[in-house]
Amino acid sequence: MKAGNHTEVSEFLLLGLSDDPELQPLLFGVLLSMYLVTVLGNLLIILVITSDSHLHTPMYFFLSNLSFIDICFTSTTVPKMLVNIQTQSKTISYIGCLIQVYFFMIFAGMDGFLLTVMAYDRFVAICHPLHYTVIMNPRLCGLLVLLSWSIIFWVSLLHILLMRQLTFCPGTEIPHFFCEITQILKVACSDTLINNIFLYVTTALLGVFPLTGILFSYSQIVSSLMRLSSTGGKCKAFATCGSHLSVVSLYYGTSLGVYLSSAVTYSSLRNSVASVMYTVVTPMLNPFIYSLRNKDVKGALGRFLSQGDPCL
Repeated sequence: MKAGNHTEVSEFLLLGLSDDPELQPLLFGVLLSMYLVTVLGNLLIILVITSDSHLHTPMYFFLSNLSFIDICFTSTTVPKMLVNIQTQSKTISYIGCLIQVYFFMIFAGMDGFLLTVMAYDRFVAICHPLHYTVIMNPRLCGLLVLLSWSIIFWVSLLHILLMRQLTFCPGTEIPHFFCEITQILKVACSDTLINNIFLYVTTALLGVFPLTGILFSYSQIVSSLMRLSSTGGKCKAFATCGSHLSVVSLYYGTSLGVYLSSAVTYSSLRNSVASVMYTVVTPMLNPFIYSLRNKDVKGALGRFLSQGDPCL
């Protein structure tokens, strides 16, 4: 096969979660329900934050962005999987696969960046409360989000440009329910050394650095809280971090689970099921975590829902 002939293949086959015909209706129903809950839950969080002036603060500005990213993140993979299940087809076009990889990497990376920025916001709020409004001004908040978008945009674009140089054989099967970059590199018919090196480097930079930033922020927060003499003050201050810590644990816990699953086993089914956790389950649970554990969001949610009920 010629090295430059990367257009020979026009489509891939996504093997999905199961080949059992009897399980397809159940999978379709479960995934559709989870997708609708994810979209509606995160959309409700966005509407509540934008409509309530009490929530026009940096923390909730970042939360609304996180909810938007979660909607896009899930929409990158689940709708195509639902269509394939409904039509009993496993195909995805070559261009469609590249587009899916591109947007998946963007939204996955933005999730990590936003969680890091939110940890920094909590660090400033607790460790430097008197300077919070000065430091976390609207200009800085907008700049942090814009910088995150810019970094992940170019990194994802470079991945796609490198993937365009790869060759694939006709009828290539991807043992996953979406075009996941590591799985695509495994089934390529040409040398993927440069792609793998770039993938490892960017994963380290975009994965390790944000997590390090989160851990550093919370180490400073814990250190600051330990110096407080008031037990009530400690509980109140740490309560503002509870929801964010839960989301961070869920996101990085499931991502680590996928990595360990792929490292210790060659079972494509286990890898796919593990991937469902961070691509579908985590974005679905985030709105519940913030609405159930956050008094401000619960109060704003009650006021938002009461607007449409004349009896309240």
